[in-house]
Amino acid sequence: MRILGIDPGLRTTGFGVVDTDGHRLEYVASGTVRTATADIGNLPARLKVIFEGVGEVCERWQPACAAVEIVFVNVNPQSTLLLGQARGAAIAALVARALPVHEFTALQMKQAVVGHGLARKEQVQAMVQRLLALPGLPGKDAADALGLAVCQAHAGSGLAAVARQSGDPRKTHARYRRGRAY
Repeated sequence: MRILGIDPGLRTTGFGVVDTDGHRLEYVASGTVRTATADIGNLPARLKVIFEGVGEVCERWQPACAAVEIVFVNVNPQSTLLLGQARGAAIAALVARALPVHEFTALQMKQAVVGHGLARKEQVQAMVQRLLALPGLPGKDAADALGLAVCQAHAGSGLAAVARQSGDPRKTHARYRRGRAY
């Protein structure tokens, strides 16, 4: 399965593409979508660059699903709103291509990749390099995006294992008395 990780940002949106086969991970591609070509005061133009850039990544690498970082509330509410709009542009590009989108916090991604949620960016870069056998350190935004793809690979394989073990595809959390499920 090919997984696309997206680390949204208004100036730089990182992307990382990983192939997974069971527990085996293989690096495919990574990079950034930069909005420097758009006027810094023209928010709609910058969002368009993000939307089109993520769309191009999807067209080129043909992922089966995507993982996107959830925005955290910043000290500056204006920054949080702007970042949320960049995230929305990236998610809209993914959904427009009918990709399932999974969401993870930075804490969840760091926990999956490094082993603790308070890891620094440099630690994420080093672990992504090690996990994917990269010849050098990826950029910070690309490393976070690759980390999100790795996080989804781990989460997806865990959920698939649970489904195989249960043998019952129905939802068991919402059963009525006679076994009907909704």
